[in-house]
Amino acid sequence: MSILSKEKELYGSEVKMVSQADDCVVYEMVGESGGGIMTSYQVFPGVELIYNDFHMGECFQNKRPCSNIMEINHCKQGRFECDFNDGSCVYLEEGDLSVNMLGNRTKNSCFPLERYHGVSVVIELEEASESISSIWSDISIDLYTLREKLCPNNRCFIMRAKDSVEHIFSELYTVPDKIKQGYFKLKVLELLLFLSVADTSDCLGPRKYFHKNQVELIKTMKGQMIKDFDYHYTLDELSSLFNIPLTTMKLCFKGVYGTSIYAYMRSYRMQIASDYLRQSSESISDIAGRVGYANASKFASAFKKEMGLTPLEYRKNKCFEMKNDD
Repeated sequence: MSILSKEKELYGSEVKMVSQADDCVVYEMVGESGGGIMTSYQVFPGVELIYNDFHMGECFQNKRPCSNIMEINHCKQGRFECDFNDGSCVYLEEGDLSVNMLGNRTKNSCFPLERYHGVSVVIELEEASESISSIWSDISIDLYTLREKLCPNNRCFIMRAKDSVEHIFSELYTVPDKIKQGYFKLKVLELLLFLSVADTSDCLGPRKYFHKNQVELIKTMKGQMIKDFDYHYTLDELSSLFNIPLTTMKLCFKGVYGTSIYAYMRSYRMQIASDYLRQSSESISDIAGRVGYANASKFASAFKKEMGLTPLEYRKNKCFEMKNDD
């Protein structure tokens, strides 16, 4: 029986098993803002590797602390927010690795960009210690020592994106089906050995936290900008409107959403514009005006920077794809 299945009471009815095969179990989560799929493979007794694919804002919460389960996460795309009981928030960004014990109490978690793709390695310490120690006598991995090294006092450990982390995880996203089971074993052992000898001095220092009140204010501000996406707020306007110092506002927005206010809104406007280009026959100039650009040339430049194509090229390509699908 899988760890996720045994600990299903941690998440209540939010997580449901949708299929099961010899080599994997697929779980689905459905929420008000979307849904997610978790595809779980048992690597060793007590060790699971899970592919996470979420397109939603909220995230399930642990219903019951479980101090003997370690969770190692790698964020490939998106962003993960974790709110602690002391009112602070910390973020897992693209390329980052985190290690956390499920006994660590958190208040809330979410996906600020409403998408998250990554891999989790979930380890039940007692069972996994026995199974891993029996593999090769010359591999020394002490999971309890690793817990004390990375998560003293139930602290959440985060290693920011590094080439060594990328090397371990990048190959997990393109594994041929024929070699998955054997390859998972090698990669999990590689990951645990890497963490066992990694210099974590830089990672265990002070981390950038944001207070929950600031985060909520920034999210309200983002909601206002999205509502008025055809209007270009200046930074000074936003600072005054939401009564937040300019520097704090810029730092906190980037901390929550991983990019600047202007870059975020440009991307959002171009996504809206791409919908208009696909779904309507309006002129490029009219669509530019709809998303807040009085100058069609500036709109076309911003669209190409974001989407890699001019608006006209994008429309022609999408129309061609639709005809081929028919």
